[in-house]
Amino acid sequence: MLKSLLIERILNEALATGADFAEIFCEESRKSQLSMVNGELEKALSGLDSGLGLRLWKGEMCLYTFSNDLTEGSLLELTRLTAAALQGDRQAMAETLIRQEHVSTHPYSIRPGLVDKPGKVKKLRDASDSASDYHKLISQTRTGLTELETQVLIANSEGLLTEDERIYSRFSVEAVASSDTEKQTGYAAPGVRRGYEWFNDLDTNTLARDAARTAVTMLQAELCPSGQMPVIIDNGFGGVIFHEACGHSLEATALAKNASVFQNKMNQPIASSIVSAIDDGTLPNEWGSRDIDDEGTPTRKIVLIQDGILKNYMVDRHNGRKLGLASTGSSRRESYRYAPTSRMSNTYIAPGKDDPADIIKSTPEGLYAKSMGGGSVDPASGEFNFSVQEAYLIKDGAITQPVRGATLIGKGADILLKIDKVGNNMKMAQGMCGSISGSVPANVGQPMIRVSQMTVGGRK
Repeated sequence: MLKSLLIERILNEALATGADFAEIFCEESRKSQLSMVNGELEKALSGLDSGLGLRLWKGEMCLYTFSNDLTEGSLLELTRLTAAALQGDRQAMAETLIRQEHVSTHPYSIRPGLVDKPGKVKKLRDASDSASDYHKLISQTRTGLTELETQVLIANSEGLLTEDERIYSRFSVEAVASSDTEKQTGYAAPGVRRGYEWFNDLDTNTLARDAARTAVTMLQAELCPSGQMPVIIDNGFGGVIFHEACGHSLEATALAKNASVFQNKMNQPIASSIVSAIDDGTLPNEWGSRDIDDEGTPTRKIVLIQDGILKNYMVDRHNGRKLGLASTGSSRRESYRYAPTSRMSNTYIAPGKDDPADIIKSTPEGLYAKSMGGGSVDPASGEFNFSVQEAYLIKDGAITQPVRGATLIGKGADILLKIDKVGNNMKMAQGMCGSISGSVPANVGQPMIRVSQMTVGGRK
């Protein structure tokens, strides 16, 4: 993407005024988006974006600039202007670049950009028809396909030079059921680090019908009661609560600002003894996986919590410098327009020993959260409020009537300690995670879990 000679010139110019570290992140991305409303094409976009981000460190000070002009003169001028902000004397020269190779664990067979749009559009229209035909109460459907092909180059003044290819595919379907006074929505959006072969084989019609089933079921459901009660949260996207209310507090981004409820809790109990939690960026073809992070460090499996004990944080190089911790390969960014920071990849509660059917049977009464919706979280305190997309009451150890309007309210650190059942049916789900380095693909996951007591907000 850039010639080695130019990279070396940029890095040395960056160190000229006293910086002790310089880094280049160069990127070229091709993105394609198709979306339909009620089976009619609404959006068909594709585009190419390329640019370079330059980061300089001096002690704990960090400077970051970027440009989409990759001509030699422009990049050298950007470097001089950035370095001038330090106004010091050169401390070092950049080390000789040594190319770091890695073998991808995310194989694909069909590059998305080589497939014509008509076949993709037909599959999206068929999914839309499957959702709308499910029930007469379905008033609107939305289907979409997003594909991203990215090449990155990372180089730094310590001699690192490495490149990476990243291909993502994601399908989405939304079904809206309506009455005279109410609307309810069902939604699914699976995604992977693979090519078009994944979408070609995906059973989009079944996903669409299930989204429609959720919408219709919730439209016809009674209002959810409120109060304190046991809550069973199902596998898959149920893991969004751990991700938002706990995971962000285990990132060095929060720790370096002293804004984490888990500050100085290493090797201390922070969860029930039956809870273990992991962040693993190495999982083949998973939505949140990468071979290397956005600083060029190989990703790895990080055991965050083991049998209730805090064992690790997720650390990038810059915040690690502040905290005196080594990088865990957790540095991520949306694009060259953002400086990287520590982020989750595929974060999940590990499977336990309980059979999901037994978890239900052993619960005299409570709420079963089959699928989660959106919510809000205060990262510093871990306090959260999440809507439940599909919920049911539990009575006498059985799932009974569906209820709508349920919300789960609590604090992440408290909920971890109240988990008293962990199922053996761990499952992943896909989402986009936002933070100061932009929006990045991230998996959330868990098996079915039971929280012994939780605040449920309802509408009656």
